[in-house]
Amino acid sequence: MEELTLHEQHRVRIEKLEALQAAGNDPFRHVTYDVTARSAEICGDFEKFEGETVGIAGRIMTKRVMGKASFVHVQDGAGQIQAYVARDAIGEEEYAAFKQFDIGDIVGVKGAVFKTQKGETSVKAAEITLLAKSLHPLPEKFHGLRDTDARYRKRYLDLIMNPEIKDVFVKRTKIIKGIRAFLDERGYMEADTPILQTIPSGAAARPFVTHHNTLDMQMYLRISPELSLKRLIIGGFERVYELGRNFRNEGMSTRHNPEFVMIELYEAYADYRGMMELAESLIKTLAQDVAGTTKIPCGEHIIDVGTPFARLTMLDAVKKYANVDFDEIATTDDAKKAAKSHGVHFEPHHTRGDILSLFFEEFAEKHLIQPTFILDYPVEISPLTKRVPGRPDYTERFELFIAGNEMANAYSELNDPIDQRARFAHQESLRLAGDEEANMTDEDFLTAVEYAMPPTGGMGIGVERLIMLLTGSASIRDVIFFPTMKPIS
Repeated sequence: MEELTLHEQHRVRIEKLEALQAAGNDPFRHVTYDVTARSAEICGDFEKFEGETVGIAGRIMTKRVMGKASFVHVQDGAGQIQAYVARDAIGEEEYAAFKQFDIGDIVGVKGAVFKTQKGETSVKAAEITLLAKSLHPLPEKFHGLRDTDARYRKRYLDLIMNPEIKDVFVKRTKIIKGIRAFLDERGYMEADTPILQTIPSGAAARPFVTHHNTLDMQMYLRISPELSLKRLIIGGFERVYELGRNFRNEGMSTRHNPEFVMIELYEAYADYRGMMELAESLIKTLAQDVAGTTKIPCGEHIIDVGTPFARLTMLDAVKKYANVDFDEIATTDDAKKAAKSHGVHFEPHHTRGDILSLFFEEFAEKHLIQPTFILDYPVEISPLTKRVPGRPDYTERFELFIAGNEMANAYSELNDPIDQRARFAHQESLRLAGDEEANMTDEDFLTAVEYAMPPTGGMGIGVERLIMLLTGSASIRDVIFFPTMKPIS
């Protein structure tokens, strides 16, 4: 018999639905179903449920019709369980209706729990009810849904056909809860700050632009909650954090999605050294709670987050991996000569500090497999950070790298309003030179800092990258339910 095309199967299923509705049996009329047990608990504790009548509900994943008796596997949110459907048990009319059910349909099954001759825990149906009709066939069962692009575009099908990926998202929720619990226990208060901003600030990133009709003004989706949270520190909240979405209008890759979740936190009377301790303790705690170990498989490596993280200045990292000593490069011209001789691309407006950072990105990042704090970034790329005492060209800033990926970014926050204004002025000059990622001047924030901001340590962590690490996921799209995708035209 020739197989029907997908379009033909869709048409057949619509005809089945119309026939049901014409007969007064619209499956979509049901609003509730009495679910008394889940597949996992029945299969996991057969002795408790043996002989008991249960109500289960879920999606038909397999169906074998054998004359007067049939078997279906029903998949609920916890797993799958087999149901045995016999004509003599449910009645001839009901059995005839059941035979018209399709794989993908949602059903409710009520019956006694038993084991088949092959030892499979099953439910012997006393009744089976069609709760929702699937108008499309599921992907072919042997090959499932394997195309990654299709999986990301149709996550609902991915979850149906590859239920093992649910574990990643269960862990995602556990990690987010764990972050909140960790900070709450340390006396941090969670805050909500605006996502719609009049000035995008707090990071070097291109914003998404929108328009507010009533106010007739341009607004931006936030790239960071940093300056809002610092205002709360100035106002007297000494430990605050926000776990929420940021939006950056930039490239997409296995590590970047334009819409992503970050945890940003600020602690008065702390500095970037305190933030190192916090980051180390947080990641170790989450690994133990979520993965059950501080030794995390990551590709061909085992990442050990249970031992003290390495610490290395950016200068020393470049010296180690690029064999270039920027302590001996005093000027921007010398830095550009070094970049040209090492094949490092730079922009005309880049200065010595910018080029040091470019050397680090080109030569050092990929080697930072085990957890490593990279310290003391150039002031040119750290406009919101205190300077290192005695070395004004560098700042008290670190980024944490694990498996070659940046996981966290932290500062001893700049609280000198005069220096901050000068830093913003430099950023504005970069914008005029064509750098669309440079910071804009926020006059209200400058006024707030002029009322005195206490010494403060702050840190941001990309939550999805942390989830990738703790779940062994290769792409950020694997840990976001609905990653950003270009529509198929």
